[in-house]
Amino acid sequence: MSVRTPERHTMATTLAGAGPRLWAPARQRPFRLLWLGQSLSLLGDGFSVVAFSWITLGLTGSTLTLGYVLAFQAVPRALLTLVGGTLSDSWSTRTLMIASSWTRAALMAGVGLAGLTGHLTVWMLCAAAAAFGTVDAFFQPARVSILPSVVDKDLLTPANALLGAGSRTAAVVGPAVGGVVIALTRAPVAFVVDAVCFALCGWCVSLIATRPRTAAPQQPADPRDGEETERPPSLGARIREGIAFTLRDPRLRTVVVLDTAVNFCYAGPFTVGFATLAEQVLRGGSATLGVLNGSLAGGAMLGTLAGGAMGGRPRVGLLVAALAGWLGAGMAVLGLVHSTPAVVATVLAMGFAIGFQGVFGLSWIQRNIPQEVLSRVISVDMVLGYAAAPLSLIVCGALARTSTLALFGVVAAVLALTGLAVLGSRAVREMR
Repeated sequence: MSVRTPERHTMATTLAGAGPRLWAPARQRPFRLLWLGQSLSLLGDGFSVVAFSWITLGLTGSTLTLGYVLAFQAVPRALLTLVGGTLSDSWSTRTLMIASSWTRAALMAGVGLAGLTGHLTVWMLCAAAAAFGTVDAFFQPARVSILPSVVDKDLLTPANALLGAGSRTAAVVGPAVGGVVIALTRAPVAFVVDAVCFALCGWCVSLIATRPRTAAPQQPADPRDGEETERPPSLGARIREGIAFTLRDPRLRTVVVLDTAVNFCYAGPFTVGFATLAEQVLRGGSATLGVLNGSLAGGAMLGTLAGGAMGGRPRVGLLVAALAGWLGAGMAVLGLVHSTPAVVATVLAMGFAIGFQGVFGLSWIQRNIPQEVLSRVISVDMVLGYAAAPLSLIVCGALARTSTLALFGVVAAVLALTGLAVLGSRAVREMR
């Protein structure tokens, strides 16, 4: 007869509750609507990338023009995300998501109809791409900051896990389905399908009943009250306030710095680095490249779901440091090992760590940052990620000309220093 120790009992209870805990947010109708709306929007994003690329190449046959069109979409999104985050803190995040979704639906429908009737030009595509990026800059911060008004604080972690799983699935399925639609019909049809996705997203979000925001703390009375009415702060002042709030808190600053470092490591090493590994080191070509990307996405999906199923509030600061160290070790392995199975296993483990920690880092921000400044903090995080991506591509492209060891070694050193810096702060280590 076996004796059940308290440790075994605790572990069994934790494992037994993991499934119900992960799916707890899905039992609430507002969250289901938010999940469906966000997934449809991200599915539409995947459609738009393929549709813009294919129709531009079909019209011009020029990859340089394709670069211009994609830049017209990316630059306004990066420049205006801080504005979108600031307005999300002043206005209703739900309203911004609805307006953004329906505007993107109208834009995609217009491009699709112009293409089907033969009136589409490159300049129309550039204008549509710029408008799309502009409107998307208002949607992205709002979609993250709306969650605390949809679920309770104790459900933020599993809710972020389910939303993350949906977004990662949409990121893979969207471009694939978009390619199939274009192959079976015509490129403009993909824009029409894209428009339907965004319209359905707006409809889903419009049905969400959000909770009222927590009132901002009352400001001390000004002795000059009654002499003149104080003007509300300008848009620029509110943006600066959000940046200052982010930089002032060492815990928040650390989370944002790590997110930026991860984005730096994602963009270059996982695009230029993977392609170089597959072609020059592993000698597997495009098939190996597909396996590496699939392993990263699969590992991130598993890590996201595992994080959502985990109970309690672990020390986020230690998770942040562990992620930096884990990714640094993984990068070192990718630079040194030339075995395909070992590389695939390493990439899978790295993806798992990114997905696992990401759930807790985002939940910590949503749980601890006042709602009146939450969207601005999130937009600062996003903008730094947008800035890190092209820099990473340039740096890794230059390092790849030397060797894969140089490429992955430099990134590993950056991550190792990031992890050590995190451990050096007691306030960060004790984050929960």
